[in-house]
Amino acid sequence: MTALQLTDLNKSFGAVHVLKDINLTVEEGEFVVFVGPSGCGKSTLLRVIAGLEDATSGEIRIGASVVNDTPPAKRGIAMVFQSYALYPHLNVCENMSLALKQEKQPKAEIEARVAEASRMLSLDPYLDRRPAELSGGQRQRVAIGRAVVRQPQLFLFDEPLSNLDAALRMNTRLEIAKLHRQLEGSMIYVTHDQTEAMTLADKIVVLRDGRVEQVGSPMDLYNNPANRFVAEFLGSPSMNIVPATRLGGSDGEQVGIRPEYVHIGDAGALAGSVIHVEHLGGDTNVIVDIGEEAPFTVRLFGQFDIEAGATVQLGFDEAKTYRFDAAGSRLS
Repeated sequence: MTALQLTDLNKSFGAVHVLKDINLTVEEGEFVVFVGPSGCGKSTLLRVIAGLEDATSGEIRIGASVVNDTPPAKRGIAMVFQSYALYPHLNVCENMSLALKQEKQPKAEIEARVAEASRMLSLDPYLDRRPAELSGGQRQRVAIGRAVVRQPQLFLFDEPLSNLDAALRMNTRLEIAKLHRQLEGSMIYVTHDQTEAMTLADKIVVLRDGRVEQVGSPMDLYNNPANRFVAEFLGSPSMNIVPATRLGGSDGEQVGIRPEYVHIGDAGALAGSVIHVEHLGGDTNVIVDIGEEAPFTVRLFGQFDIEAGATVQLGFDEAKTYRFDAAGSRLS
């Protein structure tokens, strides 16, 4: 069954056209991540799905129902915000149960749902605490629990980890992935962090300037990007782009080479001077000036003693390169 269907969806704020002809299907039980740079329209798209913004044109279907004119509370969705949006005067149990009380659910049903959500999110020791007595990660789990108890058709997450430090982001990301497996629910997750997109998603939707650039599984998009924008956006460090003329190609072409597919040796197709070396423990990133506008990054697996200023030869497997035309469209 289809959880969400968007058809020719557009959104404008006055003369500013923010979302442009969005067509997208989210299947039942799928974890879909909207990703893209700031200003690409991903949060606006989520708010239109939630009913917090009206679509200018097009159709929004959640489950079997067209919901364009349906208020947010009646759409069968639950939303988790980056700001937590918890009531400071209520404890954890009261925050999670409030929406159910407002819906006038039976007391036994409320208690059962809160107990189940608390168990899933390891919140049992904190049920009597107020938000001020919790860490940022614990507060975000409460916000997620508040969504879980509503048993929605569709979960919507709007950059829920952006306020957390790196360690808490990783831990909470694991909690969300575990929760998805347990609930088998349909989830849409907005982030600008491509690591979150790659590690959480069944399907990634890459957006740019209000349009969908490409939709697919994380590894499909990584290995088979439709254009230069997608190729550069997914991957850390980002894909290297060099003029094809440096490698015996045609004017107007560009060649993309991922940093992990480059090696440093006695001879290579490119040469340059080392600008900087990033020692990351298990990996070493070598940033090289090859005489182009952007530096060239080599990702080496392991620890290497390479000094800034050294001249290096860069080699790579031609079969693992990507070619783009001057407009950024994929050629091969």
